Amino acid sequence: MKTPRTLAETAYDRLREGIVSLRLAPGAPLTELELTRRLRISRTPIRSALLRLQQEGLVTSVKPGSNRLAVAPLTGDDMRELFLLVGALDGAAARLAAGLDAPARSALADELATLNRRLRQVAHTTDPSDIRTAQELDLHFHHCYESAASGPRLRAKLRALHAQRERYVRVYTQALIHAHAVKDSLDEHGAIIDAIRAGDGDRAERQAIFNYRNAMERYRRIVEAGR
Repeated sequence: MKTPRTLAETAYDRLREGIVSLRLAPGAPLTELELTRRLRISRTPIRSALLRLQQEGLVTSVKPGSNRLAVAPLTGDDMRELFLLVGALDGAAARLAAGLDAPARSALADELATLNRRLRQVAHTTDPSDIRTAQELDLHFHHCYESAASGPRLRAKLRALHAQRERYVRVYTQALIHAHAVKDSLDEHGAIIDAIRAGDGDRAERQAIFNYRNAMERYRRIVEAGR
């Protein structure tokens, strides 16, 4: 029998989804009174949810020592640190996926190739629904091989960073689509797929890390070009 969710868990889920999906914009103020009205949940569960989100780095104090809270900003320095960290973990997951037995590797590579083809199909549009689909496909592509062979320790590390990664991936994917700069990333996905299919752990890890590091550089170029 499923355990009923507490009001604090419900508040956390709704606020987290709003932040990760960017419906709550980076830097948006978060006040308990306004959130109780919006979510129709009392202040104590709201306070608990905000504390949990603050611990996860999705909510921050407006200034040190302040009780005023806001959605954590998205910055170039934060993205760089996050993508370097996630890239290393993602690379370890790709290495482990390449170590699966041949039938499992082949099935995984086929699934990844299907995701990458679908991503290529929707990557040349500015339609908001297609952009959302591309964001989901990009996240699912990495999650697919991260979950294929990773042990509980690696999965826990990736899960802890997932919400922060998702916010940046959504912004990054949208920027790439608007700048018509998706091809290189999709080609890098293809290199990850080929390495996993071949059972080449060294190459799979290297290509996964390469994809994240190149993502930082692509995003930097797009931001600078838009100034």
